[in-house]
Amino acid sequence: MEPRAAQLRKREGLGGEQEDRPSREGEPRSGSAEHPGGAGGNTEMHRGPDLVQWTRHMQAVKMQLLEQAQSQLTELLDRAMWEAVEAYPPQDRPRQTMPSIPPDSLRKTREPSLGKRKVFILRKSLLDELMEVQHFRTIYHMFIAGLCVFISSTLAIDLIDEGRLMLEFDLLIFSFGQLPLALVTWVPMLLSTLLVPYQVLRLCASPRSGGARMLGVGLGCMLLAAHSVVLGILPVYVAVKYELPPASRCVLVFEQVRLLMKSYSFLRETVPGKLRARGGERIRAPSFSSYLYFLFCPTLIYRETYPRTPNVRWNYVAKNFAQALGCVLYACFILGRLCVPVFANMSREPFSTRALVLSIMHATLPGIFMLLLIFFAFLHCWLNAFAEMLRFGDRMFYRDWWNSTSFSNYYRTWNVVVHDWLYSYVYQDGLWLLGGRARGAAMLGVFLVSAVVHEYIFCFVLGFFYPVMLLLFLVFGGPLNFAMHDRHTGPAWNVLMWTMLFLGQGIQVSLYCQEWYARRHCPLPQTTFWGLVTPRSWSCHT
Repeated sequence: MEPRAAQLRKREGLGGEQEDRPSREGEPRSGSAEHPGGAGGNTEMHRGPDLVQWTRHMQAVKMQLLEQAQSQLTELLDRAMWEAVEAYPPQDRPRQTMPSIPPDSLRKTREPSLGKRKVFILRKSLLDELMEVQHFRTIYHMFIAGLCVFISSTLAIDLIDEGRLMLEFDLLIFSFGQLPLALVTWVPMLLSTLLVPYQVLRLCASPRSGGARMLGVGLGCMLLAAHSVVLGILPVYVAVKYELPPASRCVLVFEQVRLLMKSYSFLRETVPGKLRARGGERIRAPSFSSYLYFLFCPTLIYRETYPRTPNVRWNYVAKNFAQALGCVLYACFILGRLCVPVFANMSREPFSTRALVLSIMHATLPGIFMLLLIFFAFLHCWLNAFAEMLRFGDRMFYRDWWNSTSFSNYYRTWNVVVHDWLYSYVYQDGLWLLGGRARGAAMLGVFLVSAVVHEYIFCFVLGFFYPVMLLLFLVFGGPLNFAMHDRHTGPAWNVLMWTMLFLGQGIQVSLYCQEWYARRHCPLPQTTFWGLVTPRSWSCHT
């Protein structure tokens, strides 16, 4: 028998002979003129490079899509895993579960990496999911029962002391006074937002080149300037000229900010791609129906399509609107019973540190009640009602902010709708402009924009400038965001966060209520700039 090495060499030699043997007579070689398809050889030679380039391009696009899908799926699974693990008490968690996921991955799930876009998926609001648990639903019923007992006891005391029921709705009627005028002012604001941004996009997407395209861009800028004037000046002019009360001003300022943010998101998501298009190249613009849907759906991030639910539950819509109305009535009840009697006559007494501290302590309870009512009425009831009517599928308008052990997590989870806008268009764009290295500067920009907008809303609604919110955001909120970060966990940090929330709400309610009554008890004899921006409660004694 031949050695095995010789057999292998023999097989390799046979293989080489078969591979390199000449073709038989009459058998065409590949690439010859007699090969099938050889008649079109010249055409294939011309199409070859384009076909190879196109194939490589499609392969690159496929790999990019697969990487994005894999990263997003990994993020969703990691978040779901951590939420499932954190739902168990620490003593009941398996020992091998926690070390399997390093702390870095947790930070990645809580703070998305740069370049990632908002992903919309079908999901319920967190409170709706919790309401499906009987134990949590019972706690909800206990709060309602406690509220009914509180109202009944207050009415009983009024009946015993005053001899009659004090069912007065003066505060509610005053707050929503001139509401029809506010709604009439809202109509041109909506029409401007409905027509101008979409027309600007069409001007940018038109298949023109050179001077014609520059003319279209210039015309679009003029339209945007007019749109900014309508949204920025018209509601302020109406509110000041006709002295609208606070609730009617709320309607105007919230719609003003919402429409501005939606206009920016639509143009930011669509115009850059159109401007990068080659001259003469026609790019399909988003449909007007998708833009119209975006103006009313409860999100500030524009997408041409969103996940949709199959039908509308009108009983769910009615329930949420009824709960929102109940929250408004309850807020007026709290202000009328717990705040007005205390702060209405406070400006008549000399200003002192003792009186200020006592008023802040007194305002902590109504302040935290107002915070919870605003959260439940707007972020849960109002947004879920509109989402249900429009069959908008992604209902994650907030996350479990009440479990936060850091202010950085609280800011991300309290209002997810606004956080997504700030993260996408302030934080990420700031990093893009700064080169991706100045994360602290980009985060500071987010705090600055948020603080200025919040202070503007308070100034618009109350009718005076008193930068309490601005100072709380920048002086206290910024340092607390860096000091109380995600690495701090445990019940003690959650208690500390709630304590700071109580004190912060007490400071806001106390100082704003004092300034509100001081400006009515001590009007200025002559209107000056410094008189308008100087706190009146520091010097008003009547």
